[in-house]
Order: sequence, then structure tokens, then C-alpha cells
Amino acid sequence: MNGKISVGMDISQLAHKGGVSTYTDRLSLELSKIKDLEMNYFYSSLRSPYKGKLKNVKKYKLPPTLFELLFNKWRNVPIEKFIGNIDIFHSSDWTQPPTKARKITTYHDVVPLKYPKWSHSKIVKVHKRRLKLVEKEIDQVIAVSESTKKDLLEVSSIPEEKITVIYEGPTGNFKSQSPEKIQEFKKKYKLPDSYLLAIGGIGDRRNLNRIKSASRDHNLVIAGQSLPWLDISELELLYSSATALIYCSLYEGFGLPILDAFSVGCPVITSDISSMPEVGGEAVLYADPLDINDIKNKIDLLINDFDLRNEMIKRGLKRVKEFSWEKNVEQTLEVYRNLLK
Repeated sequence: MNGKISVGMDISQLAHKGGVSTYTDRLSLELSKIKDLEMNYFYSSLRSPYKGKLKNVKKYKLPPTLFELLFNKWRNVPIEKFIGNIDIFHSSDWTQPPTKARKITTYHDVVPLKYPKWSHSKIVKVHKRRLKLVEKEIDQVIAVSESTKKDLLEVSSIPEEKITVIYEGPTGNFKSQSPEKIQEFKKKYKLPDSYLLAIGGIGDRRNLNRIKSASRDHNLVIAGQSLPWLDISELELLYSSATALIYCSLYEGFGLPILDAFSVGCPVITSDISSMPEVGGEAVLYADPLDINDIKNKIDLLINDFDLRNEMIKRGLKRVKEFSWEKNVEQTLEVYRNLLK
């Protein structure tokens, strides 16, 4: 195809925190650097105005629930009315607007579809309604892991040939921090000299009750609970300050915290299920997330075996190099181009 590819992308998830927001932020930024693309971004949030540096962002101060009804239910207004004519539209995980363009979407996980008990009934309803549109209209799906692809095949009728797995990269360009900065960070948030780090979340998916029980002999800090959700500027300090990341979730679509911990030399204990083995490889200690004693034993092993800890740090630093946003955007661009052949 001659000339630039005009791509529309929903970046409304930037109004929130978490893995989907990180994906949206990093991918949209990298795509904006591609000379062969003409990017047009759609952003809507009632409470959080767009504060980024992307160009060609069409901003709307309306609630996501209104656009969900407009795009997923009523479907009488195409996305072109908001961002202009495009060749491809890359949708978020919330709405699937009508469009004349080729359609691509990213699935980060299928929690509301596979584990509805972990989600609010309204969210489950939205995702079910959107899935019907994806099954009927979508040209290509990006799944962030083989595990998510497998789950998507189980809960939908999307053909396997329409699903492409593209891994994410770390949240930021994190590096190990100096002892002085770590000490200042701990003082600022009144953190103990040594602590295990866990990641909070809504519902039972993050398995926090079992993690708390397994960590009862140690200081446990839970991001989002023990301390507030931190901006990206302080995340590398959070991981750098921790003795280990205990990420024994019951389900993850990808598992960005594993890569973030690797980046700064923080060893990881994670679950032996879902997408986590894909990300962790041979650089983590695996535990059965349903077995408190197994999690506890892995924590004790990591803390007491100095040589093992150092080996895991080395493996993590090596493993994280296999994941990058440069690789992600290169593969995403290939999907775009293939759609227009």
C-alpha cells in the first residue's frame, strides 16, 4: 500500500491506572514515532482530562458509560464522526464502535468472561455485549499472551487465525536505584528496612489473603493498599526497595509487575498457572497459588539462600531483555500492514 496508513486508536484507558493503561500509553507513544503511520487518537473521560503529549488527540469530556451505549448498543454513530476517516481502527477493551475501517482490538485478559465472579455484574454485561460485536465484526485480535489467546478461544467463537499474540514490555525503562534513593523512598512512605512486595487489586484475583498468610513472618507491603498507587516515576524505587515480589495471582492476562521487578534486580515468586510462566520463564520461583505452605516455603527459600537469590536476579535481568515495546510496536505494525494487503 502506497502512502501513510491512517490509524485511529482509542486511548481512553489512559484515564485509569493498571496494565491496560500502561499498554495504551506505551503503544500509542511508540506508534506516534512511526513515519508510515498517521495516528488519530480518541479519548473520552468525564473526570480525568487528557494530559499526555500525543498529537491528533480528539478529546471528549463524556462518561465512558455513554460511549459504551453509543458504540456497543445503539451503534448509530461511527467512530469517524469523532476522529475523521481512517484505514484502521484499534479499539480498547471497553467499546467496539462501528466503522468503515478495518478493525483490530487488543484483549488483555478475559476475566469478566471466564471469571465473572471477580467482576461487577455491569462490567460483565458490557464485556459480553462487546464480545458479540468482536466475534461478528473484528478483522484481527491481538492477545498479550498465549494464555490469553487460549482463554479467548475457550470463551468466544473468534477463529484462531484471527488472533495474534504480541507480548508487552516493561512499564518503563527501569534500572536499579542507589542505596541513597532507596533510603529516601522508604523514609517518605514509612516503609520497613526490608519488605516483601505484593500488588493489590479488586476482588480475589490477586490472591492477597493467601499471600498475607504465607508472608506472616515478614513485612508485607501491598501496592494500592499499604501505600497508594504510585506514578511511574516512583515505581522503580518501589521494586528496587523490595526484598522480593510475591506475585502469586490466581489469573493474569500478562503480568507486567514481573518484568518491572526483573528490570531493577528484584527477585520474583509467582504462580505456576495462567500467563505467569510465559513471562517468568526460568528466572522466577514458582508456587502453587492455592497452597499457602508452598508460597511460604518459596519465600523462606529465597530469603535464606543467598546464592539462589543472586542467581535469580541475574536471570531476571537477562529475561527482561526478551520483552520490549520496540518489539511490540514492530509486530503491531506488521498486523496493521497485513490487514490492508
